[in-house]
Amino acid sequence: MLVDSHCHLNFPELRQNLPALRAAMQEERVGHALCISVTLPDFPEVLAVAEAHDNFYASVGVHPDYEDEPLFTEDQLVNLAAHSKVVAIGETGLDYFRLTGDLEWQRERFRLHIRAAIRAQKPLVIHTRNAAEDTLRIMREERADQVGGVMHCFTESLEVAQAAIALGFYISFSGIVTFKNAVALKEVAKAVPLDRVLVETDSPYLAPVPFRGKLNQPAYVRYVAEEIAHLRGISYQEVEQATTENFFRLFKDARPCA
Repeated sequence: MLVDSHCHLNFPELRQNLPALRAAMQEERVGHALCISVTLPDFPEVLAVAEAHDNFYASVGVHPDYEDEPLFTEDQLVNLAAHSKVVAIGETGLDYFRLTGDLEWQRERFRLHIRAAIRAQKPLVIHTRNAAEDTLRIMREERADQVGGVMHCFTESLEVAQAAIALGFYISFSGIVTFKNAVALKEVAKAVPLDRVLVETDSPYLAPVPFRGKLNQPAYVRYVAEEIAHLRGISYQEVEQATTENFFRLFKDARPCA
């Protein structure tokens, strides 16, 4: 069985079709999925999806793109993370691609998430785009290595991946790794140690080839795993087993279904 380590099943385009999505997951042997929080006002929806299904889990956090979110505290994150279905803090991090200007608020929010994760003893789900240097610097300064986590939807260099791995983080590949023009990322996917690899869809976004441009869903994580197996010259079953074991090793509060 595979695990989709990052998806947004509470988003309307997916939530309205959950029975069909779950059936597709079963057909493609995708046994579990982590539903990721991007705002606190929408967190109850994320949690509700996880609570309703034994094989779904939740995270709690605020995505760096959401500048106008209501203020929240470290205590709030820690308290929400205490729920048994919440296995991670995030999606958090830095994004210098979509937003410009003084982004110190983004860096302070990232620090808050790391501190909350350390208090809650739950791993981090980190988003970084055009901000790798600051992301790694803050991870080091705030001692993110105390809880580890995952660099989700990874598109950075091998050097960035190695620096994150040194801090106890896993590297998660999305459908982007299947794109023909993702030449550099394919090389990273070949080089990262297999015991540090996760796979994800980031659905409803970034559908892999052969569904590129269409609505993504957790069942399609199979195509990410197949591409990684092809790139590394190993069997699909090896990638399936390794990435699933990696997921449950990292997210210790996620309980695999029988």
